[in-house]
Amino acid sequence: MAALTGLEPVAATAPARPPRRAWRWVVFLLAAAYFLIPLGAALWYTIYTPTEGVSFSAYGELLTADGFVQSLLLSLSLAVATIVLVLLLTLPAMLAVRLAAPRLRPVMEVLCTLPLVVPPITFVVGLTTTLKNGGDILAPTPFWATLNAIQDPGFPLVLVLAYVVLVLPFVYRSLDAGLRTMDVRTLVEAARNLGASWPYVVFRVIVPNLRSALASASFLALALVLGEYTVASLLGYQPFAVWIVTISGSKGQLSVAVSILSLVLIWLLLLAVSTAFGKEKKR
Repeated sequence: MAALTGLEPVAATAPARPPRRAWRWVVFLLAAAYFLIPLGAALWYTIYTPTEGVSFSAYGELLTADGFVQSLLLSLSLAVATIVLVLLLTLPAMLAVRLAAPRLRPVMEVLCTLPLVVPPITFVVGLTTTLKNGGDILAPTPFWATLNAIQDPGFPLVLVLAYVVLVLPFVYRSLDAGLRTMDVRTLVEAARNLGASWPYVVFRVIVPNLRSALASASFLALALVLGEYTVASLLGYQPFAVWIVTISGSKGQLSVAVSILSLVLIWLLLLAVSTAFGKEKKR
């Protein structure tokens, strides 16, 4: 047919597609520049002065700075207590709602995410007002006596309770995402039919399947507690974030050096956890 008409058959050619790999590298480089340029500028500010040149003296002053160790240990202890308390409150409640009352899931979601719409300054004002006026109402109750008995100036329990409320939305979202990836009802029913107790079901069946979600929730809580300033400052306490702001007026290089050091520490912890969970998944 082609010989009769004198026309050569033309092969169909697909339209050219834009190189996706190039766009990925462009987005990656833009994101890297957005995050690394400010960090590089902050690092240069801590190690360079026009009079002395390049010097790492700001990082050498960290361990001897007044209040550095105390504020860091206070923030870490508050973070550990917050993580333990919020997980003990949230995980059993979410399991109970999923197993016994699925219709209450929207109500629980609204209650857990409500702190996101409350400004921190409003939350602190309400908290201080409750602490001032609540003693007249709760003084005869055992709760108020227990709360006063366990209070310690070196470890403010009121900050732990406030941080639990602040981190609740992030912990709920992380655990909810982890629970959505597994059939909780089937796992629980199978374990219970085999004679497992409820503590065994929670700690040996549910928790191992939620390790990634628990790690994400813990590090979100850790980052929030280490960087929270408003609540602690207005209540009159000095954890790590408040200490950084306090010394920023007199020692600017030292405060920026502490911020960079804390950021690097959190990155290393996240890298270690992600590597550990990656090895567990391969096994």
